[in-house]
Amino acid sequence: MIAKLFTDTRLLTEIKTHARLKFIKAGAVLMAPGDKIVFVPIVQTGVLRIIRQEPDGKEVFLYHLYPGQTCAMAINCCQTNSHSMVKAIAEDDTELLQIPVAAVDDWFKYSEWKTFINSTYGSRFAELLEVIDLISFSNMDKQLLHYLKERARAANNQTISITHQQIADELHTHREAISRLLRTMEEKKIVKLGRNSIRLV
Repeated sequence: MIAKLFTDTRLLTEIKTHARLKFIKAGAVLMAPGDKIVFVPIVQTGVLRIIRQEPDGKEVFLYHLYPGQTCAMAINCCQTNSHSMVKAIAEDDTELLQIPVAAVDDWFKYSEWKTFINSTYGSRFAELLEVIDLISFSNMDKQLLHYLKERARAANNQTISITHQQIADELHTHREAISRLLRTMEEKKIVKLGRNSIRLV
């Protein structure tokens, strides 16, 4: 994957020398709010789900990270020497490269790395704006459908193994509201509900 992202042999040598390969199982938490950021992850295989978690435990889904992508939040924390503000969960068995904090700024001397980081900020910013628009200007049914489509895309499967409570937690709402919306969506043949599963029709 790295060879597809970068062609500069000097940068590739730096990555090979300093980065560490890490494997995490589906459902495992890579980082949590308050954690000290000591590396920036670049996904090699699998998918990471990024969630904003409030002190009271409430969560809001932000975006997914796919192979070849990294986390803008982690980069920002590295550059400002601050702690994580998000939770990163492995959506699937995931392999990633851990880039040391010190290397993030040092590698800006390589134009490909600088472009990669700036592109990451741009992509994540656009995704966050979409989330904000959905929360601020859309009805909950649109938020829910967007969320389900993103989870299905991340799983590469139209059937998602998830409970109504898990959805409610990540969309910052009540389980009863999610259950009602899902039943309505099923009546409209948008989804098919199963036991702890939802299939996009």
